[in-house]
Amino acid sequence: MENMNKKDYQKYAEKKIPKPTYLKNIILAFLVGGAICTVGQMVRAWLTKNGLDEKSVASGTAIIMVFIGSFLTGLGVYDKIGKVGGAGAAVPITGFANAIVSPAMEFKTEGLIFGVAAKLFTIAGPVLVYGVGSSIVVGILHLLFTRGR
Repeated sequence: MENMNKKDYQKYAEKKIPKPTYLKNIILAFLVGGAICTVGQMVRAWLTKNGLDEKSVASGTAIIMVFIGSFLTGLGVYDKIGKVGGAGAAVPITGFANAIVSPAMEFKTEGLIFGVAAKLFTIAGPVLVYGVGSSIVVGILHLLFTRGR
C-alpha cells in the first residue's frame, strides 16, 4: 500500500467502491411512489363516494395525505419507506409532510418553541414565503390587467 503510485491506488479504490444499483432503485422508487399515489387515489375515491364536491375532495385528499405522511414520520415508519423507495417516497405530498415534520422531531429536546416550532418551518418556510409572495404579485397583475373590464 505504501509503495503504490496514484494510478495503482485509483484502480484499487475503484474496485472497493460499491457499484450503484440504478435499475433496482428506479423500480423501487416507481413502486413506492405508485403505492403512495394509489393510497391518495383511494382517499379521493372515498371522499367522492361520500358526496363531497370536487373542490372539497381535492382539499380533503391533500389534508389526509399530509396527515398520513406526518403521522408515519412521527412513528418512524416514513423513514423506512424512504430508505426503500428513495425519490418515490420524496416526491408525493407525503414526502413534503415528512420534510416538515422530520426536522421538528429531531429538535424536540430543545423545547416546543425553540425546538419544534422553529425547526418545523425549516423546509416549509421558504415554500410558504414564495407561495404567498408570488400570489401577491399575481393578484396585483390580475388587478392591473382586468381593472377596465
